[in-house]
Amino acid sequence: MTAAQMRGRRAAPVAFGLIAVNAAIYLLGQIDPELGRRMFAEGAQHPALIDSGEWWRALTAVFLHGSLTHVLFNMWALYLFGPALEIRFGSAAFGAMYLASGLGGSAVYHLVGREAFAVGASGAIFGLMGALLASTYRQRHTPAGRAVFSQLTMLLAINLLIPAIVPNVAWEAHLGGLLAGALIASGWDRLPISGPGATTRRVAVAVAVAVVAIAVILL
Repeated sequence: MTAAQMRGRRAAPVAFGLIAVNAAIYLLGQIDPELGRRMFAEGAQHPALIDSGEWWRALTAVFLHGSLTHVLFNMWALYLFGPALEIRFGSAAFGAMYLASGLGGSAVYHLVGREAFAVGASGAIFGLMGALLASTYRQRHTPAGRAVFSQLTMLLAINLLIPAIVPNVAWEAHLGGLLAGALIASGWDRLPISGPGATTRRVAVAVAVAVVAIAVILL
């Protein structure tokens, strides 16, 4: 491991920790197929089961993946987008945003998704993309800002088209996560980037979005 990689991990411990946790959960399920089936059966999101009282599925599903391709793509996207956001806004705020975006994805899937099991960190990942779009939107009039915003918009459009090509993709979770992340970052843009209480206020914004998502799921 290079010195630059070590510095990156120290600067973004939550992003790299989330990658490790998601990878470990997937590998455990592959090493012990019975455990994998039990994690899916008890942790995957399903609207009817959540309505029956198994509320934790809205969160546990965010840490489960259905295939190697699924987990690799999501963790690559987390590696690509997560550290930059964590370094800019702080580890606590980033972690809160990640979880709130995942819950936002679960909320929209619960509202309009199919009566089928759904797993994956895609809602949280789309939240990161939504946050980056929102945070670069104001800079779109500068050459650098315009370039980054255009690249993100194109990447987002490609990802939003995937459900039209690949069957059984929970696009509702993608949309919910995207909206949650963009909403959180828009709120952050109106707060000071540093100073006393800056981190607490950013965490509070993300928690507020998470509370709304939980209310949508439970009510």
